[in-house]
Amino acid sequence: MGLTQIEKFIPGARWLRGYSAQFAVADLIAGITVGLTVLPQGLAYATLAGLEPQYGLYSAFVGGLVYALMGGCREVTIGPTALLALMTSRHTGHGGVSGPHFAILLCFLSGIVELLMAVLRLGALVDLISLPVTVGFTSATALIIGASQLKALLGIRGGSGSGFAETIKTVVMRFGEARIPDSVLGFVSIAILLALRKLKDMKTPQDASKGRKALGIAFWVIATARNALLVLVTSSIAFYFDRNGQRPFMLTGTVKSGIPGFHLPPFSTQIPGPNNTFVDLNFTDMVSELGVNIALVPIIAVLGNVAISKAFGGTGINPTKELVALSLSNVFGSFFSSIPVTGSFSRSAVNHASGVKTPIGGIYTGTLVLLALGLLTPYFQYIPKAALSAVIISAVIFMIEYEVIRPLWRCNKRELIPGAVTFLLSLVVGVELGLLAGVLADLAFVVYRTARPVLSVDVISSSTDVQYIIIRPRHSLLYFPAVEWVRNVISKAIKKHGNIPIVLDCRIVHEFDYTAATGLGALRKELDAKKVPLVVLGASQEVQKMLKETLKSTLLEANNEDELEIVLQELCDEGKRAELREVVSPLLSPTAEHQKSLDALDEE
Repeated sequence: MGLTQIEKFIPGARWLRGYSAQFAVADLIAGITVGLTVLPQGLAYATLAGLEPQYGLYSAFVGGLVYALMGGCREVTIGPTALLALMTSRHTGHGGVSGPHFAILLCFLSGIVELLMAVLRLGALVDLISLPVTVGFTSATALIIGASQLKALLGIRGGSGSGFAETIKTVVMRFGEARIPDSVLGFVSIAILLALRKLKDMKTPQDASKGRKALGIAFWVIATARNALLVLVTSSIAFYFDRNGQRPFMLTGTVKSGIPGFHLPPFSTQIPGPNNTFVDLNFTDMVSELGVNIALVPIIAVLGNVAISKAFGGTGINPTKELVALSLSNVFGSFFSSIPVTGSFSRSAVNHASGVKTPIGGIYTGTLVLLALGLLTPYFQYIPKAALSAVIISAVIFMIEYEVIRPLWRCNKRELIPGAVTFLLSLVVGVELGLLAGVLADLAFVVYRTARPVLSVDVISSSTDVQYIIIRPRHSLLYFPAVEWVRNVISKAIKKHGNIPIVLDCRIVHEFDYTAATGLGALRKELDAKKVPLVVLGASQEVQKMLKETLKSTLLEANNEDELEIVLQELCDEGKRAELREVVSPLLSPTAEHQKSLDALDEE
């Protein structure tokens, strides 16, 4: 079997064409660089999801391996993200073994839903989520994620509220319990991460000396690996204090070492019940608990992954194949205890900046994660929780996209409404309902524009001085909600300008539905009663067919403006003849008395 045949089943095999040692070195460097980024992020996102830290690493290696075989964009890196971790956390707080079980099952079901979306070609569903809704959603989740990390950042022990407002309220009420060492470490860590992030913006001139270029490379490496460096330094500090019998910081605690075993996702679980008992939950119960997130998590994952693929891959990306790659990453990941995963924009940007050549770089990243699981997990217990919170906060703070508000306000204030609805409801009642409300608000505006199409009304004179009213729809379709609106506009135009011909300009209208065509027929009858002719200008063949089948009678039509001139002139001439008949007929018709005289003469 040749490489071409293999590509039909394994799309990633195409990257092997012309794969050279230079490509291998570039992928190795990029893979290790991304690995140094995903290690601290994976640990942090697992804690954000309400799970033990190792589950973040379990989620960080399978996706890269699968995407290297099935993916189509070299820059995309698959793994845990803050957003999906937050959505997973809503199901991991029941205690016992149920937390990991719900997270792993959600990963498996998300992959199945994504696979169904690929088979049914439903990737276009993400197009229903507009940019303002996406911005409102991601900005709200960034605030929710940041708020959820305040407790660990300040060293406050115990649980916090489940929602944004409740979390803020809990932190404020328990602010007096904040630990100074954790607070100092947390805020200093955020400041350091934000400062190091700026190092990568420092450009090295083309004609710089070797020393200056080396310094530029060193700055870039430090900026790229800043999360790993921060975790390494803060862990070393905590390790030093621990060896001296002191624990000034709240630590991550024991992290299970070793590579996760291969097993089926859990289809049943137990949650703690009253009096130290356990309640058994079957698959149906677990699905009921996961609820709408079974559909929402895949949609959010697809939205992010497609956006990243388009940003780096341009127009050459096949959305369906990307869906398949993402779905298999989740399905196979669930066999290794992964939580839901998708493409990470921050790590993909690191991958791009590192000069990655093919998705094979993800294999090197996965290998580094596996090495960390096998060798470094005993040392992860010394990572301060405040440092992991700083990693999360410094990452999500840039998800707040306030810069789009000004251009939207200037260009189209209406588009701010769905974004604002999404943002506020996500903070108040939850991200799921917030996103749903934003999409519904967007669809409501779409339906409104369909029901109330913009119609321009103008009075024009033809070359032969025949006045007529021309109605121009600004949209390419007329559906049933717009029928009454069009009739009202035409009625008002007749009242204002008199009983002159009405011309409905359909040159940009490509679609009429049955109800709209029937409504047009009723309108024509009304206009006929008023002796006002209706002319359809430039209708396409599809529209003409619909109108003829619906009206079951002839319709005044003009394919272009020249034909319109002829039709209007004929209407004008016919109107003049009708007026003449009305004037002459009484003069030519004998009166009743005259007719009696004529009848009498005939009798004589």
